[in-house]
Amino acid sequence: MGLIHVELFATLDLVAQAPGGPEEDPEGFPFGGWQAPLLDEAAGTQILAAYEDTDALLLGRRTYDIFAGYWPHQEGGDDNEIATLFNSVPKYVASRGKPDLPWAGSTQLGPDLAAAVREIRDRHEHVKVVGSLDLVQTLLREKLFDRLDLWVHPIVLGVGKKVFDGGAVPTNVALLEPPVAGPKGTVYLRYGLADGTPETGDMSAPDRGVERDD
Repeated sequence: MGLIHVELFATLDLVAQAPGGPEEDPEGFPFGGWQAPLLDEAAGTQILAAYEDTDALLLGRRTYDIFAGYWPHQEGGDDNEIATLFNSVPKYVASRGKPDLPWAGSTQLGPDLAAAVREIRDRHEHVKVVGSLDLVQTLLREKLFDRLDLWVHPIVLGVGKKVFDGGAVPTNVALLEPPVAGPKGTVYLRYGLADGTPETGDMSAPDRGVERDD
Protein backbone atom coordinates (compact mmCIF):
# COMPACT_ATOMS: atom_id res chain seq x y z
CA MET A 1 0.00 0.00 0.00
CA GLY A 2 1.27 3.44 -0.91
CA LEU A 3 1.17 6.75 0.93
CA ILE A 4 -1.01 9.83 0.47
CA HIS A 5 1.14 12.92 1.08
CA VAL A 6 -0.58 16.27 1.67
CA GLU A 7 1.61 19.29 0.84
CA LEU A 8 0.46 22.63 2.27
CA PHE A 9 1.84 26.14 2.49
CA ALA A 10 0.30 28.07 5.39
CA THR A 11 0.67 31.24 7.41
CA LEU A 12 1.24 31.34 11.16
CA ASP A 13 -2.56 31.51 11.64
CA LEU A 14 -2.82 28.50 9.26
CA VAL A 15 -4.35 30.32 6.30
CA ALA A 16 -3.56 28.22 3.23
CA GLN A 17 -5.58 30.05 0.61
CA ALA A 18 -3.98 31.16 -2.68
CA PRO A 19 -0.31 31.17 -1.66
CA GLY A 20 1.03 31.17 -5.20
CA GLY A 21 -0.67 34.15 -6.80
CA PRO A 22 -3.85 36.26 -7.07
CA GLU A 23 -5.16 34.12 -9.93
CA GLU A 24 -5.50 31.11 -7.61
CA ASP A 25 -8.54 32.62 -5.89
CA PRO A 26 -9.39 35.97 -7.47
CA GLU A 27 -12.66 36.73 -5.68
CA GLY A 28 -12.84 38.06 -2.14
CA PHE A 29 -9.33 37.22 -0.91
CA PRO A 30 -6.95 40.21 -0.80
CA PHE A 31 -3.67 38.37 -0.17
CA GLY A 32 -3.28 36.05 -3.17
CA GLY A 33 0.42 35.34 -3.67
CA TRP A 34 1.41 35.91 -0.04
CA GLN A 35 4.05 33.18 -0.22
CA ALA A 36 6.22 34.71 -2.98
CA PRO A 37 8.05 37.33 -0.84
CA LEU A 38 8.94 34.61 1.68
CA LEU A 39 10.48 32.09 -0.70
CA ASP A 40 14.21 31.46 -0.49
CA GLU A 41 16.70 28.92 -1.79
CA ALA A 42 16.42 26.75 1.31
CA ALA A 43 12.63 26.51 0.97
CA GLY A 44 12.97 25.70 -2.73
CA THR A 45 15.34 22.85 -1.92
CA GLN A 46 12.96 21.50 0.73
CA ILE A 47 10.03 21.61 -1.67
CA LEU A 48 11.92 19.80 -4.43
CA ALA A 49 13.08 17.16 -1.95
CA ALA A 50 9.49 16.66 -0.76
CA TYR A 51 8.46 15.67 -4.30
CA GLU A 52 11.11 13.01 -4.74
CA ASP A 53 9.64 9.60 -5.63
CA THR A 54 6.23 11.13 -6.43
CA ASP A 55 4.41 8.81 -8.83
CA ALA A 56 0.94 10.42 -8.90
CA LEU A 57 -0.82 13.72 -8.18
CA LEU A 58 -4.22 14.02 -6.48
CA LEU A 59 -5.77 17.44 -7.11
CA GLY A 60 -8.95 19.40 -6.59
CA ARG A 61 -10.63 20.92 -9.64
CA ARG A 62 -9.42 24.51 -9.17
CA THR A 63 -5.81 23.52 -8.52
CA TYR A 64 -5.93 21.17 -11.50
CA ASP A 65 -7.08 23.94 -13.83
CA ILE A 66 -4.26 26.22 -12.62
CA PHE A 67 -1.63 23.49 -12.96
CA ALA A 68 -2.92 22.32 -16.35
CA GLY A 69 -2.58 25.85 -17.68
CA TYR A 70 0.96 26.25 -16.39
CA TRP A 71 3.10 23.14 -15.98
CA PRO A 72 2.80 21.69 -19.51
CA HIS A 73 4.61 24.81 -20.76
CA GLN A 74 7.47 24.91 -18.22
CA GLU A 75 9.74 22.07 -19.33
CA GLY A 76 13.15 23.38 -20.30
CA GLY A 77 12.75 26.51 -18.18
CA ASP A 78 13.66 27.46 -14.63
CA ASP A 79 11.11 24.99 -13.23
CA ASN A 80 12.10 22.15 -15.55
CA GLU A 81 12.66 19.56 -12.82
CA ILE A 82 9.25 19.81 -11.21
CA ALA A 83 7.53 20.45 -14.55
CA THR A 84 8.96 17.25 -15.99
CA LEU A 85 7.80 15.34 -12.93
CA PHE A 86 4.27 16.78 -12.89
CA ASN A 87 3.82 16.29 -16.62
CA SER A 88 4.94 12.67 -16.54
CA VAL A 89 2.95 11.23 -13.62
CA PRO A 90 -0.78 10.36 -13.57
CA LYS A 91 -3.09 13.13 -12.36
CA TYR A 92 -6.29 12.29 -10.46
CA VAL A 93 -8.90 15.02 -10.19
CA ALA A 94 -11.63 15.25 -7.55
CA SER A 95 -14.64 17.06 -9.02
CA ARG A 96 -18.40 16.77 -8.74
CA GLY A 97 -18.90 18.17 -12.24
CA LYS A 98 -17.78 17.06 -15.68
CA PRO A 99 -14.52 18.94 -16.13
CA ASP A 100 -12.46 19.14 -19.27
CA LEU A 101 -9.14 17.42 -18.47
CA PRO A 102 -6.65 18.43 -21.17
CA TRP A 103 -3.45 17.68 -19.24
CA ALA A 104 -1.97 14.38 -20.42
CA GLY A 105 -2.45 11.55 -17.95
CA SER A 106 -5.48 13.07 -16.19
CA THR A 107 -8.40 11.06 -14.80
CA GLN A 108 -11.49 12.18 -12.91
CA LEU A 109 -12.24 10.32 -9.70
CA GLY A 110 -15.55 8.59 -9.22
CA PRO A 111 -18.31 9.91 -6.91
CA ASP A 112 -17.15 7.80 -3.93
CA LEU A 113 -14.08 9.86 -2.97
CA ALA A 114 -12.99 7.63 -0.08
CA ALA A 115 -13.06 4.50 -2.23
CA ALA A 116 -11.26 6.27 -5.08
CA VAL A 117 -8.48 7.54 -2.79
CA ARG A 118 -7.97 4.09 -1.30
CA GLU A 119 -7.75 2.63 -4.80
CA ILE A 120 -5.14 5.23 -5.78
CA ARG A 121 -3.17 4.45 -2.63
CA ASP A 122 -3.13 0.77 -3.60
CA ARG A 123 -2.00 1.61 -7.14
CA HIS A 124 0.85 4.02 -6.37
CA GLU A 125 3.67 4.40 -3.86
CA HIS A 126 3.77 8.17 -3.25
CA VAL A 127 0.67 10.20 -4.13
CA LYS A 128 1.04 13.97 -3.62
CA VAL A 129 -1.89 16.26 -2.85
CA VAL A 130 -0.84 19.81 -3.73
CA GLY A 131 -2.90 22.90 -2.85
CA SER A 132 -6.52 21.76 -3.36
CA LEU A 133 -7.59 23.06 0.04
CA ASP A 134 -11.21 21.90 -0.12
CA LEU A 135 -10.06 18.40 -1.06
CA VAL A 136 -7.39 18.48 1.64
CA GLN A 137 -9.94 19.34 4.31
CA THR A 138 -12.00 16.33 3.25
CA LEU A 139 -8.95 14.06 3.37
CA LEU A 140 -8.00 15.34 6.81
CA ARG A 141 -11.56 14.98 8.11
CA GLU A 142 -11.84 11.42 6.76
CA LYS A 143 -8.25 10.58 7.79
CA LEU A 144 -7.47 9.64 4.20
CA PHE A 145 -3.86 10.78 4.38
CA ASP A 146 -0.59 9.33 5.61
CA ARG A 147 1.77 12.31 5.60
CA LEU A 148 1.20 16.02 6.15
CA ASP A 149 4.00 18.30 5.00
CA LEU A 150 3.35 21.79 6.33
CA TRP A 151 5.41 24.88 5.53
CA VAL A 152 4.48 27.53 8.13
CA HIS A 153 5.37 31.06 7.04
CA PRO A 154 6.06 33.96 9.46
CA ILE A 155 3.04 36.12 8.64
CA VAL A 156 -0.50 36.44 10.00
CA LEU A 157 -3.28 37.32 7.55
CA GLY A 158 -6.38 37.13 9.74
CA VAL A 159 -8.60 36.22 6.78
CA GLY A 160 -8.78 33.34 4.34
CA LYS A 161 -9.43 29.62 4.24
CA LYS A 162 -7.51 27.73 6.86
CA VAL A 163 -5.96 24.28 6.92
CA PHE A 164 -8.50 23.05 9.47
CA ASP A 165 -11.33 25.36 8.50
CA GLY A 166 -14.39 23.75 10.09
CA GLY A 167 -15.32 20.10 10.28
CA ALA A 168 -11.95 18.93 11.61
CA VAL A 169 -12.04 15.75 13.66
CA PRO A 170 -9.86 14.75 16.64
CA THR A 171 -6.72 13.24 15.14
CA ASN A 172 -3.29 12.21 16.38
CA VAL A 173 -0.25 12.93 14.25
CA ALA A 174 3.43 12.25 14.89
CA LEU A 175 6.34 14.51 13.97
CA LEU A 176 8.46 12.37 11.63
CA GLU A 177 11.62 14.45 11.57
CA PRO A 178 13.00 17.56 13.29
CA PRO A 179 11.51 20.89 12.12
CA VAL A 180 13.65 22.88 9.69
CA ALA A 181 13.65 26.69 9.73
CA GLY A 182 14.68 28.69 6.67
CA PRO A 183 16.54 32.02 6.67
CA LYS A 184 13.29 33.97 6.19
CA GLY A 185 11.58 32.25 9.10
CA THR A 186 9.56 29.61 7.29
CA VAL A 187 9.39 26.37 9.30
CA TYR A 188 8.99 23.01 7.57
CA LEU A 189 7.10 20.36 9.53
CA ARG A 190 6.49 16.78 8.43
CA TYR A 191 3.82 14.80 10.26
CA GLY A 192 2.47 11.30 9.88
CA LEU A 193 -1.02 10.11 10.72
CA ALA A 194 -0.95 8.29 14.06
CA ASP A 195 -3.35 5.85 15.68
CA GLY A 196 -6.09 6.83 18.10
CA THR A 197 -7.49 10.20 19.07
CA PRO A 198 -6.12 12.88 21.43
CA GLU A 199 -6.22 11.98 25.12
CA THR A 200 -6.78 14.30 28.04
CA GLY A 201 -5.04 14.50 31.37
CA ASP A 202 -4.63 16.50 34.54
CA MET A 203 -1.53 18.69 34.75
CA SER A 204 -1.72 18.55 38.54
CA ALA A 205 -1.62 14.75 38.64
CA PRO A 206 1.55 13.20 40.11
CA ASP A 207 2.14 11.10 36.97
CA ARG A 208 1.94 13.98 34.50
CA GLY A 209 5.40 13.16 33.11
CA VAL A 210 7.57 15.38 35.30
CA GLU A 211 10.50 13.46 36.70
CA ARG A 212 11.20 13.83 40.41
CA ASP A 213 14.51 13.55 42.23
CA ASP A 214 12.94 12.58 45.58
